[in-house]
Parts: sequence; structure tokens; C-alpha cells
Amino acid sequence: MALRMSIWRLMLAAFLGGGIACPVWAQDNPVGWLSRFFQTTTPVSAPASENAMRQEQWSGQSGASGDPQMSADAIRAAAADFGNCLADLWPAAERRGITRDNYLRFTSGLTPDLSIMDKLDAQPEFDKSTWDYLDLLVSDDRVDRGQQLLAQYAPTFAAVQRAYGVAPTILAAMWGVESDYGTKGGDRPVLRSTATLACVGRRRDFFRGEFLAALEILQRGDIPPDRLIGSWAGAFGPTQFMPTSFLRYAVDFDGNGHRDVIDSVGDMLASTANNLRMDGWLSGQTWGYEVALPANFNYLLAGESRWMRVREWEGLGIRRADGQPFPRPAESASLFLPAGARGPAFLILQNFRVVMKYNPAEAYALAIGRLADRLAGGGPLVHSWPRDERVLTVAERYEMQELLARHGFKIGEPDGLIGPETRLAIRKFQTSVGEVPDGFASSEVLDRLLQP
Repeated sequence: MALRMSIWRLMLAAFLGGGIACPVWAQDNPVGWLSRFFQTTTPVSAPASENAMRQEQWSGQSGASGDPQMSADAIRAAAADFGNCLADLWPAAERRGITRDNYLRFTSGLTPDLSIMDKLDAQPEFDKSTWDYLDLLVSDDRVDRGQQLLAQYAPTFAAVQRAYGVAPTILAAMWGVESDYGTKGGDRPVLRSTATLACVGRRRDFFRGEFLAALEILQRGDIPPDRLIGSWAGAFGPTQFMPTSFLRYAVDFDGNGHRDVIDSVGDMLASTANNLRMDGWLSGQTWGYEVALPANFNYLLAGESRWMRVREWEGLGIRRADGQPFPRPAESASLFLPAGARGPAFLILQNFRVVMKYNPAEAYALAIGRLADRLAGGGPLVHSWPRDERVLTVAERYEMQELLARHGFKIGEPDGLIGPETRLAIRKFQTSVGEVPDGFASSEVLDRLLQP
């Protein structure tokens, strides 16, 4: 068995990597030749649209994250070893019930899409300011289109809400933010994208699971190969399911025997709602509220680490920005200041954290909440963003984290992303130098950290 597996691995790696010389008579159909070598059926290449199979060019530059696996040399080396990587993944696929025939069928001829490497370190949730990100995703056009779809599919939205307890406006907001209501869902073969990321770049462990899950979807026949098209990261459908999430949460809501989150509105909405419910969604609760802070507020109380009842926040002088009362004062909330003391403030609830399980970016969860509010008839934010503030580059955010660590503040592993732990470290640093401890990663904080 070990010898047979070694031969299988060698041949598969050589074929997928383009390093095997097939017989002259088979050079017009090397896939069929390899299949006959293993006494399998001839693989059938999955059809794909011309756009989906387009060849984008990688810039050849190292990634902005600074991760060693994102250096240009590391990317080239991993791409050269792509065939070996896919061969190494065969045993894991077999353990998931993928047949040898199907593994060959679905992976033969795959090549890495290195243009993805330029996108891996440039996600808009992390490289745009919060206000620019919300301007893009919570636009008047998206509000108008979302309200049209809420009316068009009102019975379906209502049925899904009865079954899963998720408000129609939240589901419509996810539809709008994720793909602009299905118009921007991506045009790349999911299997190729996940295979690329499983073998190249800085998140290989995560994407190996997604690649294997994509194979399972194809093996089961849930979605035809020519319809399994999505984003560069492998997400597909109007609400952008990752393959592992599809396997875990997708449901056949329309009862036709297929879990189709691409072409069935009912399946798509119900599967998204099921995902949220299983992640802890609280029925009848919103995501959060824009609030007004009192003068001389203690900004050390802000952040993910402190959760209190809404009535306790009220006791500290916090009020809703629109002047309305809080409908459920017993709810637990934390104070979120995405732009520090100069920008809007929000009390965020449990459902905000649930949305972050769908996409672990605070700006994303805020966009979902704000678009849902607008779809329900709410107005724009009361407070303004500090649009004059310069947004730090990824390299500057890395530098800030390294400097904070050098000053003795706990920030975890520097990654260029400003999350709760980094903001807490910034607050502590700001306190130590007599500044307002709002936790905002501003150029002013970076300049202060650079001072001797």
C-alpha cells in the first residue's frame, strides 16, 4: 500500500506540476493517459466561463503583510511546488470520501492563480478607513435596491424569519454587502482559488480545509462544477459562502432536493439565516446603536473586553444618538469606537459578534448593521467621521504594533490588523503619555511611539 501510494503521489505531483513526460501518442490528451495509467475513467474537465478561466497576472511583488510566506521568492517557490502540494493533499481528500477518479477529474490540469496573492494582503475591510468602507457598501443605491428585493421576496423573507429568527433586513444587508445583491459574487473557479491558497501564501492551513470542502461539494453533486464560481478567496453565491460553511449550514429550503445557495433565493436566504442562528444569533435583538457620549467620558471603558447592561451604560451618561430610548435596557453591550473620540460611537450587542463570525472584521459587521438600519427606514449617522484623518498603511500598522510591543504592551503577533488587543494596547500607551485613551490607531499615535 505504501509503495502504491508513493507511486500515486509521484505521478500525480509530476502530472499536476507539469513535470511528467507522457507518451508521444498521449500528448494530445495527457489527462486521459494518466487516467488509464491508474485504470480510472477519463477525467472530464469542469466547464467554466471565459471570464472564470481568464489569466490574471501576478504583480511579482511581495505581499504587504510582511509575512515570510508572502515574499515574492516564497510565492514563486510554492507555485513551482504546486503539483507536489496537491499530491500531498490526496490522502486527506480520500479520508473525506473523495474517490480517486474524482480527485483526478477535479484537479487534473489545475494551475495556481497567483494573481490572488496581490489580493490576499489587500482586503478592503482592513486597508480602507471605516468611513470609506461604509461609503462604498451602505450607499443610497444599495439601500434602494435592497428595499426593492425585500418587497419582491417578502413571502420568502417572512418564511425564513419564522424558521430561523433572523430579521429580513439583516439578510438583505448581507446579500447587499457580500455581492451587491448577486452582481459582484466573483468569476473564479472556487476549486482553483482554494487550491491556490491551500498551497501558496500565508493562510495555507485554513485554505486546505476549504479546498477539501470544495471537493466534497463537487463529489456530492450539490453544485455543478460550472456553477461553483466565486471570489478569489473561494466564497460563492450571493451571500458568499465559503465551502466549509456551505457544508455546515446550507439547507434545502425550497424543497427541490438540492442545497443551492447560488440560484435559489429561498435556499440562499435560509442557509444564511441558519448560519447566523447556529453561530448564536439572538432573535428579536438588533446589532447595536449609534450613541452619544457625555463630556469627560472615561474612554478606558471602551473596547471588546468590557460588557455591561445597556442600563449601566445609560447610568454613565450614554444616550442613543437619535434621542430615542433604548428598547431593551437589560441587553449586554460593549462600546465600539472605530474612529476614536473624533468619530461616531456605538454600543454593540451580541449579534454584532455573530456577524463577525461570518467575516471577522469589525468594519464588515458595522456595514451589515448600518445597511440593515437603512433598509428598515433609518437615516444616516448623526455624528461625522474624521475624514481628514490619514489612514495608516499596512506597513505603518505593523510598525505601530512592533513599537507597542517594544514599549511593553501586549499586542499578540504583529499582523498589520488593528483589532481589540491592539486597540487596548494603544489605550494603555495613550494613558501613559497623557493623551485621550480612545484606542484609535492614528498617525499621531504612531508619531508619538516613534519619539525617543
